Amino acid sequence: MIDLTSIFRNKNILITGGTGSIGSELVKQLLAYPCKQIRIYSRDESKHFFLEKEILQTNTKVDVKYLIGDIRDKERLSIALRNVDIVYHTAALKHVPYCEYNPFEAIKTNVQGTQNLIDLSIDMNIDRVVAVSTDKAVNPNTIMGVTKLLMERMVVSSKSYIGPSITKFAVVRFGNVLNSRGSVIPTWIEQIKKGLPVTVTSKSMKRFFMSTSEAVSLILSATAVMQGQEIFVLKMREKKIYDLAMETIKKNSSHKKIKIEIIGLREREKLREQLFTVEEKKTMIDVGKYKIILPNKTILRERKKEYKLLAGVS
Repeated sequence: MIDLTSIFRNKNILITGGTGSIGSELVKQLLAYPCKQIRIYSRDESKHFFLEKEILQTNTKVDVKYLIGDIRDKERLSIALRNVDIVYHTAALKHVPYCEYNPFEAIKTNVQGTQNLIDLSIDMNIDRVVAVSTDKAVNPNTIMGVTKLLMERMVVSSKSYIGPSITKFAVVRFGNVLNSRGSVIPTWIEQIKKGLPVTVTSKSMKRFFMSTSEAVSLILSATAVMQGQEIFVLKMREKKIYDLAMETIKKNSSHKKIKIEIIGLREREKLREQLFTVEEKKTMIDVGKYKIILPNKTILRERKKEYKLLAGVS
């Protein structure tokens, strides 16, 4: 069974993108464990400021450090990683339209930044690295999706790159995180407050949804279960965007009449996303709340019993 207390006891932990929606929730949940130090690594000083104010109210005994830096800056990142045991890699350019318009910037952060982290983690003998990905990496047709797929492959394939190094690498793949910064529900609520129509791309569009808390719970579970080279996929609810918009209006409109405006799909946008490919399904194991994708059937056979034991699944 998973024992997170022993996993995190006296550990130094660094979170890239630590002031983002997933990163900041990771910080908050990790404060409940006997970590030695949590290093929040982010280039946004304003988000650092507001997160620090929030954490100070918790009266935590964990030593929390607020480090300004970018994963593109390998020298700065190397300093931040000194004596770290566990890394959570959440830093990324995540918005599809901006990545389409700025492809080289997406590559610098999502691909080259990940390469910096992999190289330094190996050199510094960091114990575990868990990288956060997205369902848009599955059969991608956007710059963001392609860069996240590259990020996944780099992390999962690092074993063939590092040889006998002690560092374990794994990926956690999510769908849409409800109420995260820049996501659809906060946008709709703002439209409702202004009395504007709620904009929906298509009545047929569906997406996988999860809460920030659920996302972070999977990340923490993956930390305990991982042996290296895995992609962890949470079992998420698939929901029609139109139905979600109707629910959001009902909850936030104070009975005012708010219309829904269908604006059409954005360039390259899919009606439905996928959590895994047909090929990945062949090397996937179900362990209760989530599935684990392995690189090949040999590794799956070797580890199948151990994963189920660690996850508490018979």
